[in-house]
Amino acid sequence: MSKDEILIDAADLFKMFGDSTRIRILNELLDNELCVNEIAERLNMTVSAISHQLNTLKSSKLIINRKDGKTVYYSLADDHVKKILNQGIEHVKEK
Repeated sequence: MSKDEILIDAADLFKMFGDSTRIRILNELLDNELCVNEIAERLNMTVSAISHQLNTLKSSKLIINRKDGKTVYYSLADDHVKKILNQGIEHVKEK
């Protein structure tokens, strides 16, 4: 992968953090594995709106899911996502 390709992919990654709903979802998943209904309830949003954002986050490899019967649970993909989110929050708190 060339340097330019890496930078383009990094820019696409940061675009995922440019939406407040996605940030709120990631924040809920920091220390919790949750299903779509739980996330929707916590954020006071519709299941449809949350599902749309979860699909976007999953396609960007920021979250993973596992099935338990008919219920799908979501969590952060890895510690990198947690670190990026936490560092962004800390940066904002410094201002």
